[in-house]
Amino acid sequence: MRKLLEHLCGLLCATALFAIMVLTFFDVGGRKLLSQSIPGSLELTELMMVVVIFAGLPLVSSRGEHVVFDSLDSVWPSALGKLLRSGVQLLCAALMLGLAYLMWQKGGQFAQNGDTTAQLQIAKAPFIYGMALLCGITGLLHLVLAFKPQADLAEGEGAAL
Repeated sequence: MRKLLEHLCGLLCATALFAIMVLTFFDVGGRKLLSQSIPGSLELTELMMVVVIFAGLPLVSSRGEHVVFDSLDSVWPSALGKLLRSGVQLLCAALMLGLAYLMWQKGGQFAQNGDTTAQLQIAKAPFIYGMALLCGITGLLHLVLAFKPQADLAEGEGAAL
């Protein structure tokens, strides 16, 4: 299941990032060579950045690659460190699941109101729902990591404080 999640999120991130690069290349080239930019390129870039950021969340969380503060790890006992790691994972899970819930509600409001982007009139609701789904998956990953025995974790995985 983890490999499937990594492949799907990685493919989503890579595709969106590549599309941003191609769009930017042609937009800048069009502006410099033809004095004509691609209409809505800023909106498309913003939407694709949302995809890159939120599809990357489960990847970063599953690998434990968040920014960590580990200066006190050598000071306190290892049992306390394990307890703190589990507590942080539970806190992250609660925050991500709460954020997913709020985003899902906001996506429903956007869908009901028919909110779209200003220039290209792209519906915003699918992107908000996608953000909610990816936050929910990230929250569930943190929940699993909170109860996973430390010996089962790969180097760097779930070790964030």
